[in-house]
Amino acid sequence: MRFSDSFLDEIRQRLPISQVVGEHVIWDKRKSQPGRGDFWACCPFHGEKTPSFHADDRKGIYHCFGCKATGDHFRFLVEKAGLSFPEAVERLAGMAGLPMPARDERTEKREAQRRTLFDVMELATQYFEAALSHNIGARARGYLNERGVSAQAQARFRIGFAPDSRNGLKEHLAANGVSAQEMVDTGLVIVREEQPLPYDRFRNRVMFPISDMRGRVIAFGGRALSTDVPAKYLNSPETELFHKRLTLYNGHSARQAARDGKPLVVVEGYLDVIAAVMAGFEGTIAPLGTALTEDHLALLWSLQDVPILCFDGDAAGLRAAERAALLALPLLKPGKTVRIATLPEGLDPDDLILKHGREAFADVLDRAKTLSDAIWGIETHGTLPETPEARAALEARLRERAQSIQDASVRRHYMQAFEEKLSAFFQPMRRSGGWRNEGQGQRGRNEGGQWRPGGRSQPSPRVVVSDMLRNSRLLKPGRADDPSPREAAIIMALVNHPRLVEPRLETLAALDLPSAAARELLGAVIDLVTHDHDLDGQGLTLALGARGHGEALERMRQLLMRQGIWQSDAEAAESDAETGLKHALALHYKSIELNRELKAAELALGEDPSEETFERLRDIQNQITTVDGTEALIEGFGSLSGRAARSL
Repeated sequence: MRFSDSFLDEIRQRLPISQVVGEHVIWDKRKSQPGRGDFWACCPFHGEKTPSFHADDRKGIYHCFGCKATGDHFRFLVEKAGLSFPEAVERLAGMAGLPMPARDERTEKREAQRRTLFDVMELATQYFEAALSHNIGARARGYLNERGVSAQAQARFRIGFAPDSRNGLKEHLAANGVSAQEMVDTGLVIVREEQPLPYDRFRNRVMFPISDMRGRVIAFGGRALSTDVPAKYLNSPETELFHKRLTLYNGHSARQAARDGKPLVVVEGYLDVIAAVMAGFEGTIAPLGTALTEDHLALLWSLQDVPILCFDGDAAGLRAAERAALLALPLLKPGKTVRIATLPEGLDPDDLILKHGREAFADVLDRAKTLSDAIWGIETHGTLPETPEARAALEARLRERAQSIQDASVRRHYMQAFEEKLSAFFQPMRRSGGWRNEGQGQRGRNEGGQWRPGGRSQPSPRVVVSDMLRNSRLLKPGRADDPSPREAAIIMALVNHPRLVEPRLETLAALDLPSAAARELLGAVIDLVTHDHDLDGQGLTLALGARGHGEALERMRQLLMRQGIWQSDAEAAESDAETGLKHALALHYKSIELNRELKAAELALGEDPSEETFERLRDIQNQITTVDGTEALIEGFGSLSGRAARSL
């Protein structure tokens, strides 16, 4: 009896090879790493005292570095236990909890036909590859070169070219013994009632072979070189081999990359996948002409627990990100989720990597949002409601989203996460010393009749740390350059006056500081203050020193002293320190905005080197210079500290 490839693959996926081999060996505890699926033992095929036999759960194979024995689950039982192949399949199916398939002559015949169709697709792939390298493929090679697809990438992804001929592929396949029906069954030719003869489906197109999870070509995607065709991209139709809702471009290679611990990244197109893979992101894949489906998500989660869905930064990309987030939410399981990454507006992964390098794409992936943060962003649209009614409506929408999750455990934790976010944003802001109540009379009011700090303090509300704060980029490594005076002013104001941290926790968590030292310090400040919100400046400074940040703090203090910026000092009045902090943050945000506009202007100048675009670029550069060098004097600044104002 012949077993289908899908049945054997399911056994391999359900059973770690360490479980199969582990019944015959004793794993070396010192050398093995079960958490990584990495196991070592003395070889069961030859006598040895030092373990040289290795089993890898990620790859599903074993190998002895002594006697060179190598194989998979089935081969191990055949060679070690002396079973026949059918007996090995039956035993492993029982271990995996799979019923043995009944013999079906029609199924066996169908499997034989499928094997023949794979051969046909391989012949077509070779034909397209040869056409690309021939003189007839010169224009296609030019297109690929323009898009930055190197010869190495063309060979790796087996890219080809379909000549502008109605019969070129059909005649080639016929000359190699392929029947007309097999050409139709693979979708390589088209048959129409009004056309007496079939003709090639793909003509004058750059061809991207699409493989199954075993690396066999099952379909093609063709990119038109002519502008007067109805579809720029054309995929193979659904066939016995190809079901686009169950297929991912580069899925075979991405599966191995995911097993090796590399991130699984979903992008939108063939060239995006190729650019990302060639830049080192080997776990990059793409759906084929359809939006992400439930079947795609199930396939992704079979490869990795937390894939990253990466979308273009334009309006269409943002809509696609929202659809994907809402599709994934009801299907979440414990440990199974997605992260959402959004590219800069106007750039796809291919453009971003080509123009700005792999680090720019790595940064996009590094900033990917958790799904809970993505849903929060969808419901709030980046703003927070101010009225009680609007807040209640937001709470109701978030509750409805959480209730859509089918798994009870995940649903409960999402409800809690959304409640934490709402509490963090809507809780009363803590003030120094608490607020006096009406029973304390006018002593608790300032000249304007407003309540002022003083007197008996009320318990300050619990500081709630949301998912956005926990996943902040502040806690991740970055560049090792020194902080600027503006960054030092922000950090030292918070360190010396910790009460300025709590009212702006979420803002600080999202703050993107250029230098690694500043980011690490800010992350440590937030962590310490959220765990002990009664810390004063001296206590926070000591705690940071204990964490190894003492030297960085001293460098920042010296930098501000040399610049004459005193508003962040411990001796400065808290109101002056808060004013200086707000001003430094405003300058920081303005600088980020201008640098973003500068990048866009540089791109525009490259595409349209006109006087207008050049003037726009120069204007932005001048604004950046102004912001970076501004004295930024504030009227009355420093009055409570008794000092004159200086710049930030």
